[in-house]
Amino acid sequence: MKARRFLAVVLAVILVLLGLGGAAWWLVWQRSPLQLQQRALTVPRAARFVPRDADLSLHLLSDAELPLAYARAVAAPRRRAGAAASLARLRDGAFAAAGLDYPGELASWLGAETGLWLLAGEEHRPAGWVLALSSRDGDGARRFLQRFWQTRSLAGADLQVSSYRGMGLISGRAALLGREPVPVATALIDDDLVLLASGRGLLEQALDVSQIDELNQAADPAFRRSLERLGQGVVLLTARPSALADWLGSELPGAGSLVAALRPQGPDLLLEGWLEAAAEGTASAGEVGGSPFPAPAAGDAGDRLLAALRGEAEGLALLQDPARWSQAWQERLRPWLAAVPAEDSPPLPVRLAAATEGPLVVRRAADEGWLLGSSADSPDPALLAAELAEDGLVAAPLELGGDTVQVWTRLEAPARRRGGPSEQLQASLMAARRQSGGLAWWSDSLTALAEQQQSRQTPRLLLDRLDALGLSGAPLRWVLAAEPARQLLAAWFPWRLLSGLAAQPLAEPVQGLGLALQGEDGGLHLRARLSYG
Repeated sequence: MKARRFLAVVLAVILVLLGLGGAAWWLVWQRSPLQLQQRALTVPRAARFVPRDADLSLHLLSDAELPLAYARAVAAPRRRAGAAASLARLRDGAFAAAGLDYPGELASWLGAETGLWLLAGEEHRPAGWVLALSSRDGDGARRFLQRFWQTRSLAGADLQVSSYRGMGLISGRAALLGREPVPVATALIDDDLVLLASGRGLLEQALDVSQIDELNQAADPAFRRSLERLGQGVVLLTARPSALADWLGSELPGAGSLVAALRPQGPDLLLEGWLEAAAEGTASAGEVGGSPFPAPAAGDAGDRLLAALRGEAEGLALLQDPARWSQAWQERLRPWLAAVPAEDSPPLPVRLAAATEGPLVVRRAADEGWLLGSSADSPDPALLAAELAEDGLVAAPLELGGDTVQVWTRLEAPARRRGGPSEQLQASLMAARRQSGGLAWWSDSLTALAEQQQSRQTPRLLLDRLDALGLSGAPLRWVLAAEPARQLLAAWFPWRLLSGLAAQPLAEPVQGLGLALQGEDGGLHLRARLSYG
């Protein structure tokens, strides 16, 4: 009997300890920066004030300190301080661009959600902006507004206090953080949400749409559906087509509005988004006639090509059925296949992509030019013969490593010196094709073809990053190594803007970049990965 009681007491103590341990673990996890990797997406509170026709909106679904703690947690030991410092400068610079001093005005009270949206204006310029700041305590937002307007009024700002839709508004011309006086308006919502706008009219518009579900972002069915698809994220981005071109620097054919979420995965950043199809009747919608890509394809043939790929690479892409892509997307692919102006005659990589039904692997190396891999029967070189002949290319067989290789050359006459003898015609190699094991390999370098045949080395790092993108049946999966990724980002307008806000180059720690696109439900599923580890 005593033994039973003893065992019951021991069991009760174990259960209590397990419960306490589980509760402690839950509290630690909730405060851990690593929970950013699995932050569930919810409709941001500020979305109720965002008009559906806002050009661009951005929601940070975390307090402004947690990303810094995450960077310290996942960065290599020698890079932890630098990673956190870079993010801190970016954060402070972003708030400074809105005229606010984060350490002095916001750090003590700013809560778990921050929202920003831009309204479309004329000549590709925003008509204005609205900033939503949540408070983590009951009095922080009110204290901020008191200090904000007290400081500006002492500097000579002309203030107006009024009421709109039952809410108190303060507006006037105020100097924001060392700038010339500009129109500013603020409102306090439910004592814990501050709306700060670049004009009273924009603030009144935000209050208007909050009362009408048909006008605000939070009640938009397409927006909510996109959040359900995305599932997780720390930063939520929406952009209309005009913003994709003007602010994000990329006009995607046939694409409508974008809803995307950014979340960390270890040392990497993953961006996943949904691009709606362009509205019927628009030029871009007419170009593509629905989804710009064919349906997702089985990955066996593409996996076989990737498994057979040899040699080092700086860039790698797997395309599925590029011949069936819309013309607009084939044009978008062209600059990467061959860096030539659109008005020039299509070089061989472009012709090959336009004629390939099935998978096509594209490998680029700094010292070897391009290498393409396809199935042996598509594209058929016989079907390309007439086009290549029109370009002045001469086809001929060539022995290489015991195999017969088909080569295309261009005969050129060298410049003749005055009084000197005439020179013989010279043949410049433009492309070569080697067939092996049911696969065809194309290149503008015999060295690259020989390496593909003889080397045992594979571009393992890029192959792993291609696999990490997921979307195995996507028509387009593309990855870049560190140096070309840095060069691409350095030329991208949003990245230059972020570097300007951080007051330092941000591309140096980047180790790679990947992108996958897949047509789904009449739109586009986008996934991009920025690698730091």
